[in-house]
Amino acid sequence: MGYFIDVILAIPVERMFTYSITQAESEFLQVGMRVSVPFGKSKIHTGLVGAIHTNAPQIYEAKEIHQILDETPIVTQKQLEFWQWIAKYYMCTVGEVMRAALPNAFILESETLISRNLKKEIKDTDLKDDEFLVFEALHHQSTLKIQEVSSILDKKNVLPVIKRLIDKEVILLQEEIYDKYKPKYVRYVKLQAQYTSEIGLHQLLQDLSRAEKQRQVVMTLFSISAKTKKPIKVKDLIEESGASAAIVKALIDKEILEEYHIQTDRVQYEGEDNEATKALNQYQTEALKQIKNKFETQNVIVLHGITSSGKTEVYVKLIEDVLLKGKQVLYLLPEIALTTQLVTRLQNYFGEQVAVFHSKYSAHERVEVYNNVLENTNTAKIILGARSSIFLPFHDLGLIIVDEEHEQSFKQFNPAPRYHARDAAVVLAHLHKAKTLLGSATPSLESYKNAIDNKYGLVEINRRYNNVQLPDTELVDIADKYKRKLMKGHFSDRMIEEITEALEEGYQVILFQNRRGYSPIVECNTCGHSPQCPNCDVSLTYHQYRKQLRCHYCGHNSAMLQKCMACGTSNLDTKGFGTEQIETEAKSLFPKAKVARMDLDTTRGKHGYEKIITALEQQEIDILVGTQMLTKGLDFRNVKLVGIMNADNMLNFPDFRAHERSFQLMLQVSGRAGRTDKRGKVLIQTYNPYHKILQQVSTNNYLDMFKEQLQERRDFKYPPFFRLIKITLKHRDYNKVETASDWFAKSLRQVFKTNILGPEFPPVSRVRNQYLKNILIKIPQQQSLAKTKEAINKINSSFEAVGPFKGVRVIINVDNY
Repeated sequence: MGYFIDVILAIPVERMFTYSITQAESEFLQVGMRVSVPFGKSKIHTGLVGAIHTNAPQIYEAKEIHQILDETPIVTQKQLEFWQWIAKYYMCTVGEVMRAALPNAFILESETLISRNLKKEIKDTDLKDDEFLVFEALHHQSTLKIQEVSSILDKKNVLPVIKRLIDKEVILLQEEIYDKYKPKYVRYVKLQAQYTSEIGLHQLLQDLSRAEKQRQVVMTLFSISAKTKKPIKVKDLIEESGASAAIVKALIDKEILEEYHIQTDRVQYEGEDNEATKALNQYQTEALKQIKNKFETQNVIVLHGITSSGKTEVYVKLIEDVLLKGKQVLYLLPEIALTTQLVTRLQNYFGEQVAVFHSKYSAHERVEVYNNVLENTNTAKIILGARSSIFLPFHDLGLIIVDEEHEQSFKQFNPAPRYHARDAAVVLAHLHKAKTLLGSATPSLESYKNAIDNKYGLVEINRRYNNVQLPDTELVDIADKYKRKLMKGHFSDRMIEEITEALEEGYQVILFQNRRGYSPIVECNTCGHSPQCPNCDVSLTYHQYRKQLRCHYCGHNSAMLQKCMACGTSNLDTKGFGTEQIETEAKSLFPKAKVARMDLDTTRGKHGYEKIITALEQQEIDILVGTQMLTKGLDFRNVKLVGIMNADNMLNFPDFRAHERSFQLMLQVSGRAGRTDKRGKVLIQTYNPYHKILQQVSTNNYLDMFKEQLQERRDFKYPPFFRLIKITLKHRDYNKVETASDWFAKSLRQVFKTNILGPEFPPVSRVRNQYLKNILIKIPQQQSLAKTKEAINKINSSFEAVGPFKGVRVIINVDNY
């Protein structure tokens, strides 16, 4: 009887592959362990054991595994169930979920290594010049990688040379797996045992009487160890004694000091003892009581608390309760920028129990957090993270908090799995029998409707913390201001007046413009030509700080033009404006103020967000210009004025959620103003001050917006009344995409008859030289979602079998909004 395992590979294939193992391996292996396995002709992949059994595969001969990589499972049974749900619901493969779920360092890749064949005698004369160079290099180095051979021979294609060397039996090829994660070790020192007694130490100091610096190091070591019981780092000893690393090394060589290494986490909490959490006011206390009561009967609750109502403190009290029961908490945030402020707040309360997990962390740091959650250590009781943290290996999850649950950043668009972290979190909590709290000042229509329909519980806080007043919102009609010549650049006279007043009173100002760069369009005034991206159907954005034109879709860039490429005149002008232009104008209008900018360009580094947020908190910045990063739950005490530079480009966006999104964005950014006793002010510049959404923002009327948008969604068959699945077809050949999308849409119409929209080109119809065409499927509530997906999968399988459509990529995006 043979023993076999089914292995999940981190590649988009539908089924698991079966490999053969020995009886001893079958007794040792467990589901959730990693193994390296041969796949394809000569590649080695990391796979995850999905099942252990004795059934040989019918269609192919099972290969043997290469090696076992773990001693214990690194993926839990609940995680695997969760992966299966994501793959099924979001119509992707479990391998794609595995690729997203595991830190990169866990998914090892193979690299081809070349070594010398020591069993065969080789004469130099038998080899050509390029072959001899490789042969010679292998005398100095036991193995070479393909790219190293490439640099030795100084040519890209070295495979013919390698093939000739294999034929002549000069070299051997081997595939080797590299473990990408390396633990971090810190160097410590202590006195050798014979010198720890008083007599031994006295004798040592006498012996070192002529080596003053070495004596000084020993004395420092002795005084540090008298003060602290902790092990002493080499780095600290060098700093304290003022000696060099060479002197410490000399003492180690003389065997006076003994060095040793301790493995340590890369991310550590270095703080004082924990603070007590804040006392809640009557509205927060009432909300907390309601949440606890509703959790008795309902698993998901929507907390609708206006901006600055103190939702975070309510979360903190709930976290305290869950920790007392010994369970873990997942705190999901939409944006990495938010974690910087929250980490500090939560660490003040919970100390080292807080772990942070997001994409700005290095591979090694993420592996450490993953391992800490897997081992359920005390340093990973509260996980604070962006959307990918739902994939961590939780043991005993008690509560998931989704903060700013309305945010679009919770949806993953590329690559697969195209999941929505908020919806997936509800399923994850259900698997762990945990509770979910969705918090927002402007809940998404879907969540609020679920709450009104009693699917979810609803708790509201309608007062700001300390009874601070909501900001006073004023709409500025810039069409009228332009007519009366009261605009300076993009600033109206009212905006300049209010900014001047706020700065004079010592307050800070936030200016919001949801577009980065200096100007989205550069246009020739003579012939009207505008530079376009060669790879995408979109105009290039001008970035002044680098004097270049950039494409925000594919990253293509070129130097700013001095002359028009079409007619050769130098009469070039910029149209529209982004954060850079506002920053430049603000500097010239308010020369004494310190102006800074917060967008994707200024926050690229790991600590990019932190620097800007800290500078604003320390009041080193007077005016901060930024994109939507600014809108999300950040707490700035000294901001009195928020200016929205142009509300119209959000409202006129071609998307069924444009109005809802604009309302959320403007209300959130308004919420940054006046968070202390002085009432804040919000100025919204617009060409259309009578627009319903702008009126609703100015009166903070969420319910009106909700009812109106819900009615529109019902009329036009959009969520939450209809489910959406978007299918995108992609290829370099325009005609291929045309015919393929027509075929796909016709096949869908044969099955579903109605509610199929498209195929249609999106607003930007070519990205990275690939043409795109979209088909939208609307699924009414009475139609089975599972059967709909089954039908789509069948059509997709037939599509892949059609010869002329080979190479056309089909992307299926469930709940694409």
